[in-house]
Order: sequence, then structure tokens, then C-alpha cells
Amino acid sequence: MKVSISLGGSLLTGKRTHKEDTTLNPDTYRRYAKTLIDLHLKGHQLMVVCGGGKPARYFIELAKELNSTRDIQDNLGVKATHVNALLLMAALGDHADTNRIYQRGSDVKLRVPGKIWVGGGYKPKSSHDYRAVIMARHMEADLIIKATDVDGVYEKNPKTHKDAIRLDQLTYDKLVKIIKDNTKQSPGEYGLFDLKAVRLAKRENIPIIFIDGTDPEEIERAIEGTHSGSIVK
Repeated sequence: MKVSISLGGSLLTGKRTHKEDTTLNPDTYRRYAKTLIDLHLKGHQLMVVCGGGKPARYFIELAKELNSTRDIQDNLGVKATHVNALLLMAALGDHADTNRIYQRGSDVKLRVPGKIWVGGGYKPKSSHDYRAVIMARHMEADLIIKATDVDGVYEKNPKTHKDAIRLDQLTYDKLVKIIKDNTKQSPGEYGLFDLKAVRLAKRENIPIIFIDGTDPEEIERAIEGTHSGSIVK
């Protein structure tokens, strides 16, 4: 199976933005690398696009305090995704294509066969979610996986609404409505998923599975159809 994975940066780095909390743990990268390698050895073709996580949010908040432009904030987020991509490559070792961080759809033409491809952000106003869908289109993926710290798609934020209902299956249009109603699309805070990414996935008719990626093996279960998340199609 050809799969593009949007790997939430907070899964790799944690979520807090304070300077004293920005220490990263190499074992976290190793955990995700192990699952990805296992899938790769089973014959799946994988593109993994990393988010920026905790460092991205820290630098973006610092830039805001310096009264920066939106573009500077976005560029800081992009650079943080590249750091995560390089660290994941390091954890993947020889299984990774280390020639480039995949950023543009045209990069897919240059991919090294038989490797795991790792991507990151590209430019301002373009999230890593959108990059994952761009990559999915160009590699003719069968599936997009959104790995985050929530176990699926809810009609409203389950972290602030105890009565939030999780949806096992929903349409692209329903997801767009949920995103518009519950999140804001700003640097470091794209919320559940990037609106542009949903719309592109709909045009390309590529299903998206939202999973709780805090357990790396849930990525494998998503590919095998035994996951506990939500599917959008």
C-alpha cells in the first residue's frame, strides 16, 4: 500500500512551549522509526511528513512577542518541521532516503526507491498536513494517515467538551464544517487538520484516517484496517 502520513510534531517533541521544556528525547524518535521500519519491511511505500511540535510553537510565540510578521512566524514553523524530519531520518538509519527533505510535489519524482521518504513544511501559509496531501497526490497514495494525540474526529473539541461525540466515519464536507466551527487556522495552530488539505484530499478522492498516534503501532493498525480512529472519505 502507498501511504502518506502526517505525523503531528507534538508526538515527537511534546506540546509545551516553555523554553525549559524543549528538551527532546531520542527514544521517542526511535519508537516511531521502529513502527515505520516494520511497515516498510512488509512492503508498504511510506511518505512521512513531520510537523514542528513544541519547538515550532516556542519559536512562533517568541516571534509574536517581537511583533514579527505572519510570514516570519510561518517560516519558523517550517524550519522546525525540517529539524524533526532530519531527526526522524537519523532514527530510521539506512531505511530512510536521506538525500532530501521532501517539501514539494515535484520532489516525489526524485525519490529513492526502496526507502522511507521523510518530508516537512515548504513555505508560509502551507501546513505539513497540506504537504502530506500534496505528497499523497504525487505518489498516487491509497491512504493518508493523520497521526495526532486525539483518537479520531469529534464534532467538537473533546479536550474542552466532555460530551463531544466521536465519529467513526464522516465525509470530507462534514470534516470541513467541523474544522470551521472549532479551530483557527494560524501558524502553529492549524487545529484538527488544514482546510486546504481536506479539500485537496476530496478532489483526489484519497481517504484520510485520523488516529491517536501516541501509540506508534496505531499507524500500523490504520494501514491494516484495525485502527480505533475515524475515517474520512
